[in-house]
Amino acid sequence: MSENVSANLLVEEKDILKSKLKEVFGYSQFRGNQEAIIRNILDKKNTFVIMPTGAGKSLCYQLPSLVTEGLAIVISPLIALMKNQVDQMNALGINAQFLNSTLSKSEVNRVKKDCLEGEIQLLYVAPESLTKEENVEFLKQTNISFVAVDEAHCISEWGHDFRPEYRRIKEIISQLGNLPIIALTATATPKVQIDIQKNLNMEDAHVFKSSFNRTNLFYEVRQKKHAKKQLIQYLKDFQGKAGVIYCLSRKKVEEVAELLKVNGFNAAPYHAGLDANVREKNQDDFLNEDVDIIVATIAFGMGIDKPDVRFVVHYDVPKSLEGYYQETGRAGRDGLEGKCLMFYSHNDINKLEKFNKDKSVQERENTRVLLQEMSYYAESPICRRKQLLHYFGEEYDVENCSNYSGCDNCVHPKEQFEGEELVSIAITAALETNQRFGLNHLVHVIRGVKNDYVNSYHHDQLSIFGKGMDEGEDLWKSVIRQALIYEYLEKDIDNVGVLKVSDKGADFLKNPHSVMLSKDHEYESAGDEEEDSERPPANAKAYDEKLFGMLKSLRKKIAHAKSIPPYVIFQDPSLEEMATTYPTTEQDLSQINGVGQGKVKKFGKEFLHLIIDYVDEHDIVPASEVVVKSSINKSRMKIFIIQQIDRKIDLDEIAESKSIGFDQLLDEIEHIIYSGTKLNLDYYIDEVLDDEKQEDLYEYFLNAETDSIQAALEDGDNEDYSEEEIRLMRIKFMSEYAN
Repeated sequence: MSENVSANLLVEEKDILKSKLKEVFGYSQFRGNQEAIIRNILDKKNTFVIMPTGAGKSLCYQLPSLVTEGLAIVISPLIALMKNQVDQMNALGINAQFLNSTLSKSEVNRVKKDCLEGEIQLLYVAPESLTKEENVEFLKQTNISFVAVDEAHCISEWGHDFRPEYRRIKEIISQLGNLPIIALTATATPKVQIDIQKNLNMEDAHVFKSSFNRTNLFYEVRQKKHAKKQLIQYLKDFQGKAGVIYCLSRKKVEEVAELLKVNGFNAAPYHAGLDANVREKNQDDFLNEDVDIIVATIAFGMGIDKPDVRFVVHYDVPKSLEGYYQETGRAGRDGLEGKCLMFYSHNDINKLEKFNKDKSVQERENTRVLLQEMSYYAESPICRRKQLLHYFGEEYDVENCSNYSGCDNCVHPKEQFEGEELVSIAITAALETNQRFGLNHLVHVIRGVKNDYVNSYHHDQLSIFGKGMDEGEDLWKSVIRQALIYEYLEKDIDNVGVLKVSDKGADFLKNPHSVMLSKDHEYESAGDEEEDSERPPANAKAYDEKLFGMLKSLRKKIAHAKSIPPYVIFQDPSLEEMATTYPTTEQDLSQINGVGQGKVKKFGKEFLHLIIDYVDEHDIVPASEVVVKSSINKSRMKIFIIQQIDRKIDLDEIAESKSIGFDQLLDEIEHIIYSGTKLNLDYYIDEVLDDEKQEDLYEYFLNAETDSIQAALEDGDNEDYSEEEIRLMRIKFMSEYAN
């Protein structure tokens, strides 16, 4: 009889859950482990949920709050996340509120009153607010059903966003009573999983782990070279689509957001340094499709439920694979294709290591290991999906993931080579060093590198020492990384960075067999991401020489027809830049140094036709779309000078008013003239040069082959003129003929 009653209750409970799922959330079926997780919470059991972004973690605590008596507490790390989820819950008719530092005293009191009166079903609390004594006393008076710890990886120093406040959560919860806890995270390596359970004192929790395989995401890593141009070119395929670009610093966020706006993309920045109102508006604009692209620090997007993010770009290398995985997981939450691109350089890794130089030895070591994992992922030729899943303790048996959404390594596989002997050496090195050391030490032993560390352990006496001296360090690192992926070696979960021999590795030594390894990607070790230093070496020609020759011929033809020197039209540096960036619109052409709108209107049409035909014929992708506008200060200086000259103000007065020298003022005026703007300096030139001198210099420039001041000074006919006088007449000549 009792069994029948239990069965009936189970059916009734199941019906209630299904009914609420449809009635409130609009879904007919649970996804994955959702139903089992919810039942575990309703049974008042501790629950640990490891579920990838977009798989429906939040429903696992939202739905139980509707069918249990009392107040469900959700500890959440981000104010933006709280607001987003509270707005969603309220829109669904669920009375949810949050308690954090953004509320006024009267608002806090109102929320507390509603909780005590049983009006609120879900209360989101920041960990910092949870630890305040007055809030603890308030919560003791409420009827709490369970506590959810969202983004639980923040509790672990091994997570990508370690938060010390999270360490006190268990202590606070214990003051509130013997409450069931549900901890949820989208990223947890075995090490992080153990750390979370230990710190929440829930080692006995039921663990629900979903597959980390996001089959609809495409993973790609590109070497970071001239990243601004790379980014603009990449985004051209996503015009009008939603995306997130992650940068490590607030300064870089602002810089990249401005770059995108200048180039016609609907983008906004998001970082902790922005005014709260601005930050909130930018987030809401993104969610409401008023902004297409958010450029952000890693704080953005944690739990943000925007389903149609089509791309995630990491402009800088992330601090860890956990962070990278969770951030890429914000793409394609609707199940449709999402693209995930990371720009990678060794310099980014070096910068991140420098940021940690003032931390404790243990923290520095933790950071070093996390960054090492990041480098492995970026540089390895192995399937990116296989590497990610392996990192989270999940094996991926598919040989090539290009059958799904794919990754760059599978779509464009690297050359392979036989690695049987190399893998044997790597496994033997781990065994002979008693399985107590990490990758770098093993490589040193294999290559026969004698240093204090190797010598102190007498590893220079081992039979394996120097066995691989004929191969380079990078190759051996790659061999060991791939041996890890193929499970011949494994990480020691208790000792960070230490590599051990797996059972599979031990069997391999007894029964060796063919192992095909892949060649690593080749990444430059320094200077590869300095996108603002794009000049080639002095002896290199970065421009398209064939196009440059064609542009020179066109310039000569036009100059001959107009009876003016070729340099009057465009100077050689301008033609070289055209042959580098291939401008195909008037806007593109106006951004070339020495070219402004005036010259574009006067001479640009024929040059653009030539470049467009050349680009089409040779199937060239123009790089000229990267437009970084002049700084505001330079623009203001230019406008000021033009206005003053229009008012016929003495040049000496203009220079004095801006606290610059006369030569510097002439530099500024020349920039204006060579960009195509016409200026009339007759009022000043007539005061310092008589008509005869003006005519002589005018005639010189009309017949000269170059506008070089040095060449003019060296010309015997100009020996009576000063450099200043020659410069003034060159300005007059160029303004009248070129503009």
